[in-house]
Amino acid sequence: MKPIDPDFPFLLGCNGRGAQASSMSRPVSLEEHSIDEQFRLVKESGVFDYFDRIPLRSNIDDYRKAIEKYDLPVHTASWFYMLGRDDALLSDNLKICAEIGAKAHNIMTFTHHAQGHVLSDQEIIDHYLQVYDEGMKQGVAPVFELHVNMWNESYARVTPIAKAIQSRGIPFNFNVDYSHVAFKIGNPEELEISECREAVESGHMKLDPFEPGSLLEEWLSLNMVTWTQLRTVGPSQPKNLWYKNEDGSYARGIQYPMTRPAPGEWHSQWHAYLLEPSKEAIRMAMRYHITHPNSPLRYITTEMINLPDYGLAAKYNLFEQNVACAKFIRQAWKEIKALHAAGLVTWPAV
Repeated sequence: MKPIDPDFPFLLGCNGRGAQASSMSRPVSLEEHSIDEQFRLVKESGVFDYFDRIPLRSNIDDYRKAIEKYDLPVHTASWFYMLGRDDALLSDNLKICAEIGAKAHNIMTFTHHAQGHVLSDQEIIDHYLQVYDEGMKQGVAPVFELHVNMWNESYARVTPIAKAIQSRGIPFNFNVDYSHVAFKIGNPEELEISECREAVESGHMKLDPFEPGSLLEEWLSLNMVTWTQLRTVGPSQPKNLWYKNEDGSYARGIQYPMTRPAPGEWHSQWHAYLLEPSKEAIRMAMRYHITHPNSPLRYITTEMINLPDYGLAAKYNLFEQNVACAKFIRQAWKEIKALHAAGLVTWPAV
């Protein structure tokens, strides 16, 4: 399959968990469409270059059939792992990626080891180096994702670990899903979880991508962001008031509709301006890319998904939210390219 837009230098994919045509009568559900239907939605939208999801061994043939039927490849795939428990699963998923044609495997590694302790920096470094060697032998690049519940939810750990790996002459492939930062802006409870409340309140750490010297600027400047994702969130947004966890607490709120929900489609008020940090994170990644010829950014995915901390039980059309994200991404690149041609794009911004 040829890219939809030859002037767009990235591959734009849709996370399969978001390929769900939900509605008021059929709220966002954990019961998903068939693999064939998911591929059909993504293909017929006309805005995506590929489908982003890892098959299971039990449905890999369904993926192969859908890839051929819709001429829609799987370039990237994601999964989560606990060290000391899921080592064999990770090895097999790398093989699945190679078998299905994916060139990058997005890895989310839990904060704690199966033995119960918090992973040390050295354990994470060794984990990356091991999976890098294993993956690259199969033509599958490992990419570590910024994600809640994972070791890098403590943001201050990212740069030292990345630099330690880069110092060995090995690229540190990083996936920035900045929704996992932006939703914490102005939220003391969430800042405590990330062990950064004091640093943020003192001004030593800046989460807002509009601020000079932000975390996003720091990470992009390390020339390690090979993949970025767009899930729109609102700073200190409401939790998912339509889903409660087993302990009775509301699920975390890490998804904010990209377009205005119709009455009854979402549980809270909606304000367009709250989308701006999410949008700016994508613009920043693109501005870095266009001003750095050696930028490694290759993949962008839309991540409006159906899990409890995200969109579960919402009544808006989940897939159309992903389509809106994709249209924004493509338009943002056109605008940045035009500004760059006019000499109006700098890094960092001034």
